[in-house]
Amino acid sequence: MILYPTIELQNGRCVSLFRGRMEEPQIWHVDPVKKAREFVDAGAQWIHVTDFDAITGDNRNSDLIDEIIKVAGVPVQLGGGFRTLQSIEEGVDRGAGRIVVGTVALLQPDLVKQAADAFPDQIVLAVDVYQGRVMSDGWRQTSAYDPEEFLQVFQGTPLSAIIVTDIDADLAEAEDSLALTTRLAGLVKTPVIARGLARSLDDVSRLKYVPHVAGAIIGRALFDRSVDLQKALAIASEPVGKKASFV
Repeated sequence: MILYPTIELQNGRCVSLFRGRMEEPQIWHVDPVKKAREFVDAGAQWIHVTDFDAITGDNRNSDLIDEIIKVAGVPVQLGGGFRTLQSIEEGVDRGAGRIVVGTVALLQPDLVKQAADAFPDQIVLAVDVYQGRVMSDGWRQTSAYDPEEFLQVFQGTPLSAIIVTDIDADLAEAEDSLALTTRLAGLVKTPVIARGLARSLDDVSRLKYVPHVAGAIIGRALFDRSVDLQKALAIASEPVGKKASFV
């Protein structure tokens, strides 16, 4: 299983959000570029970057993201504000290893299919679920889709991965969120990346055994030091069936 240590950016700073509330960010007083290098030095194979400002059409983090892509030394999975084919093309041209799309997939699914055909293995579909419905616009708008219907729209599309986020995970029982991810992963052939479920080493170990879940995004737990990345990467890389070590 691949772990994706995550840098979430707002106004040039590393932040974490509670249930997507961009007006109430938890700010981490660290340099984003240095943090990216720390992740790589710990052994990360990928870095996930979300640009919260870009979701609202603000490109103030553009140069910072370019620097992260330049110095990381590993592929960057980049999300935030990709609403047109041109912006997706520009993201790829900037050097992003993958582009994450969410809102545009709800509004213009054919555009996402076109992008997936144009950039095979570089387009990731974000499925953000709250109270049984897929959300858009940075988790602020509720769509008419339930997640199963939404995934059906992209059946056969050559996506590189699907990120499943249970927004309820901040409030609900972890088992409920794991059940949602497990159910959705069983419906698709595309590798699924779980988001919001890797809060401890135990969580990482448990996710490894979920069928069709190929990765997990981990962010806040790395910044508040609930999880040591090196230990988490070691657990994630162990063959399934081998007992994980938590020492």
